[in-house]
Amino acid sequence: MFEKILIANRGEIALRVICACKEMGIKTVAVYSEADRHSLHTRFADEAICIGPAKSSRSYLDIPAVISAAEITNADAVHPGYGFLSENADFAEVCETSGLTFIGPKPEVIRRMGLKQIARAAMEEAGVPILPGSKGVLKSVEEALELAASIGYPVMLKASAGGGGRGMRIVRGAEEMAALLAQAQAEASAAFSCGDMYMEKLVENPRHIEFQILGDQHGNVEVLGERECSIQRRHQKLIEEAPSVAVSKDLRARISSKLSNALKEIGYTNAGTVEFLMGPDGNLYFIEVNARIQVEHPVTEMVTGVDLVKAQIRIAAGEKLPDILRGPVELRGHAIECRINAEHPETFTPSPGRITGLNLPGGAGIRVDTAAYQDGIIPPYYDSLVAKLIAYGSDRTEAIARMSRALGMFVVEGIYTSIPLHQKILASPDFVAGKLDTGFLARSGFLPEKK
Repeated sequence: MFEKILIANRGEIALRVICACKEMGIKTVAVYSEADRHSLHTRFADEAICIGPAKSSRSYLDIPAVISAAEITNADAVHPGYGFLSENADFAEVCETSGLTFIGPKPEVIRRMGLKQIARAAMEEAGVPILPGSKGVLKSVEEALELAASIGYPVMLKASAGGGGRGMRIVRGAEEMAALLAQAQAEASAAFSCGDMYMEKLVENPRHIEFQILGDQHGNVEVLGERECSIQRRHQKLIEEAPSVAVSKDLRARISSKLSNALKEIGYTNAGTVEFLMGPDGNLYFIEVNARIQVEHPVTEMVTGVDLVKAQIRIAAGEKLPDILRGPVELRGHAIECRINAEHPETFTPSPGRITGLNLPGGAGIRVDTAAYQDGIIPPYYDSLVAKLIAYGSDRTEAIARMSRALGMFVVEGIYTSIPLHQKILASPDFVAGKLDTGFLARSGFLPEKK
């Protein structure tokens, strides 16, 4: 087992990894920017090193700075968390060449899964259902027009190296194709240094369903059920839950079997998430693989009893999944996660600043993953996430009741947060009934009116 792990991240996920390491008797190294000098992850790690100024490109995304911090502190492994360098194959490769274990998939697997059209091809070959679309990168506007005509409008243009909703455009007619393709390419180039695009048939207002996976270095793959992530704004998830009310035991078993075979063939190791869209027909269609731990991993932990971060570390240390999981994984009860963001609940404008008052809810079935504290600063430079509030119940009804109670007891003063929006969503009859899709917020009138 590792003696010391450097955490190449910040905020609540850095604290989450620190907690796992403390329980495992592993020392930790925190890295931080000048803006995060007083953050909790710097306080609770065994060591902390400043790696640059506030701008992430000069700190958390600065590979030489992160590697230097690991070498100076004699760390023997690096946990990337999510975001930042977590799906950067070059970073994983540099870790390996520097004698550091990267706690995640192998660099070559990250590269393959990061290029969405390659991941699509791999899944299709394994029999995983995919949406009609391009076989590879679109080479021209003419090719895009021809393909769209064959599969039928509307279609979705997506960045091959994309994520987080960037480099995506919906095309509803041939007359829009040239302009929207150019826009998507420009956005993708700016965000990912790669303007390659591919196309998929658009499923209007689908459910967004994702499956949690673990793979070890001995060829074992386990699928730990699914999460429902349909409550979104601009492709950014706001509420997640496990399991999904729309996924039957039979569908779960069939998709899990196909994914297990596909990921074994790919040689996938460590944690990851396979994302699907569910159409009105109730069928699932593969969209992408996220080769990292997800923000919403706690809901899977709550219903399976598996500590996914500890599992990541043990897999990276060479342990076998049967020894880590100790038997078949069963789903018990229901869990819901609300992402509490520093933003106005009606206009969605960012609300960074000092937290002048804070009360974190507790009680039966409640978990809060956060790096926030009284008088702490939510900086304007990074993701607006303040906390992840997770509620667990014996069934979905109890989980909703506990989440509603906890939201009412969650007090954050000094900044706006999304708590009032979450309260409205949970009180919505459609949410309570499980009638969810990615158009939920707009359909329910929870989005600001366009001027």
